Amino acid sequence: MSVPLDELPNWLPAWCLDHLGGEPADVLFRSQQVSLVFGLRLAGGRDVVVKARADDGRAASCVAAQARLAERGFPCARPLTPVVGVGALAVHAEEFRPGGEVLHGDSPDMAVRCAEVFARLMAELAGVIVTPPLPNPPWVRWDEIGSETWPAIDFLDGLDQSVLPEHIVEAAERARERLLSAGLPCVLGHADFEAQNLRWQGRRLWAVHDWDSLAWQPEAALVGAASGSFASAGPPTLAPIESSEAFLVAYQDFRERVFTPVEMEIAWAAGVWMAAYNAREMALCGGPPAGGDALRAQAAERLRRANA
Repeated sequence: MSVPLDELPNWLPAWCLDHLGGEPADVLFRSQQVSLVFGLRLAGGRDVVVKARADDGRAASCVAAQARLAERGFPCARPLTPVVGVGALAVHAEEFRPGGEVLHGDSPDMAVRCAEVFARLMAELAGVIVTPPLPNPPWVRWDEIGSETWPAIDFLDGLDQSVLPEHIVEAAERARERLLSAGLPCVLGHADFEAQNLRWQGRRLWAVHDWDSLAWQPEAALVGAASGSFASAGPPTLAPIESSEAFLVAYQDFRERVFTPVEMEIAWAAGVWMAAYNAREMALCGGPPAGGDALRAQAAERLRRANA
């Protein structure tokens, strides 16, 4: 969505001048989910992306990790500035990396293709040392201290919880209990690995987006979450069980390591919990029911594999 220049936040033109050397001359796009994102053409013709989000302490680590991968040639946008505080916001700029296509599909073959990307991404992040980007994104924050089934999120917790189907709550509770019992070490990983955050040029990966969503969780849990979410190209959905299984097997092959039985259970549990979190949000906010329907159909088998 584009906006007129005079509708940009008041702080943004001066910020661009100070940190990028030019004020905005045109707005290429604007979007808002977790972060407020502006695609801008600066005076002088350079195109950049500026991202602003509530400063919860995570952004500096996420941007630092993104910068390390970009330096190594991983296909992602290169940060142009460090994170800068603007009031209650954490703001940074990165290069504009347009182009590429979103690939659609949830087949086992597509799962293997995406698992190869995720394995490469996780291997690269294994060599990056940053302060853990905590708190984790809420859709993988099953370990929030003091919470029960869900992490505390005001805009969701204030909605009518009676509309939430019981099967979503039950799946989340069982998966969370298994996840909390594992005691596996945490690693840095991408926690929003969805089709809509990948861009392809034919069979070549062009870009991985949404580095704001890095997380600090066990590797098996991050892989399991990705194995369920990789096919989401819009509202969150849940991949078929056979495709998640293909993703998990392929990831281990590409990483040349075999998950222990406990790690496999944690992978399946994480996929369930993330799917339940997304289904809860859709149910409370009146979104599409596809993710919740898929969870209802698959929960028993996924929870069995999770030993939950």
